[in-house]
Amino acid sequence: MLSRIYGLGRFGIRPGLERIRTILKALSDPQDGLQVIHVAGTNGKGSTAAFLASILDVAGYRVGLFTSPHLIAFPERIRLNGTELAEEDVLRLAGKVLSSAPQGATFFEIVTAMAYLAFAEQGVGPAIMEVGMGGRYDATNAASGVLSVITPIALDHCQYLGEDIGSIALQKAGVIKPGRPVVSAPQPPEALTVVREQCARLCSPFHLHGTDFSAEWKDGCISYSGPEWDLAGIKPGIPGRYQSVNAAAALNAAELLGRDLLPLTAADALRGIEGARWPGRMELFPGAPRILLDGAHNPAGAAALAESLREIPRRSLLLLLGMAGDKDAAGMLSCLLPMADRIIAVTPAIPRGLPSGMLADHCSQLGYDAEDGGSVTEGLESAVAKADPHDLVVVCGSLFAVGEARAKLTSRRFEPFRG
Repeated sequence: MLSRIYGLGRFGIRPGLERIRTILKALSDPQDGLQVIHVAGTNGKGSTAAFLASILDVAGYRVGLFTSPHLIAFPERIRLNGTELAEEDVLRLAGKVLSSAPQGATFFEIVTAMAYLAFAEQGVGPAIMEVGMGGRYDATNAASGVLSVITPIALDHCQYLGEDIGSIALQKAGVIKPGRPVVSAPQPPEALTVVREQCARLCSPFHLHGTDFSAEWKDGCISYSGPEWDLAGIKPGIPGRYQSVNAAAALNAAELLGRDLLPLTAADALRGIEGARWPGRMELFPGAPRILLDGAHNPAGAAALAESLREIPRRSLLLLLGMAGDKDAAGMLSCLLPMADRIIAVTPAIPRGLPSGMLADHCSQLGYDAEDGGSVTEGLESAVAKADPHDLVVVCGSLFAVGEARAKLTSRRFEPFRG
């Protein structure tokens, strides 16, 4: 059944809500009984969603979390109170949704419908839906949400969303619903203008990081200040300096939800942020050497990773780098390469994976030496063999490279699929 779903990848990316609405209608519109929270943006969507899901879980709610892509295996995409969907449930839901799908339905539309159906069957109240590529025409947007969160917007997927920040922001802002609150991370000026205008047009209350709430990072902890809560000394379960922005957005969303929809306390928020987990984002595997996995896959994400790496002590840094061929390699490399003492280029196991030899050449053109490490597994084995016990091996450049490395480190079978 999963092979049939993966086979839908041949339809590629086809924005539009007609097909997903047809599927959901045939399933009796399971999304209508959910309190849907959309998390859109470019960077930090998964971490922000995971922080908010953890807060709601700690508070005792039956919470669903939908994310994409998966790192290692398909069931990761649909979670109930932090637990991945069981394989037998995946197969049962897939059968139901596929039997209702019109010809030409895409992989992401099928998976989104599966999530909505799973959450309805399991009696979920709040359903946190990480938006896929855009927002306005994303399959997750077939549901009417109670709140929208917009994480930092940056250039990514430009061939589909637009060549400038304003155009991309217009697509992301499509998740904003009339009269429903919107929480926004700090944004580039062009993006902020678009989001503000959309909120004003729809009479949607707008809450901006740095104006309506804020967070500071100091000594590995977050201090948060919002309209309801002031919390200090929070040690986030998902580490990294850049997580202060993501945690702050989740905390403000929780404050707004707690006002009249989902009662929450400051203690729930504190425990939720500290108990949150999100694999593949500043995830450290102890050992000699230590191995750090981070899914940074565009220049903005790479810059945030580089900033966080400055706080991690090590003798040397070995950079295991794998990228998709349609990403801004030069922009990412300019952020990451100056941090590295040794560079090993690898090829992610996806059709559009940038060949490791070509990536090594990119590094050379920028004035850095890099070796061709072959596959992610081969490159990881090489990096560990060459590293000093006090070195740090960092795997980044693509969620797919990170997923393959994590599968190797956890002795699991890797299911590569982009979508």
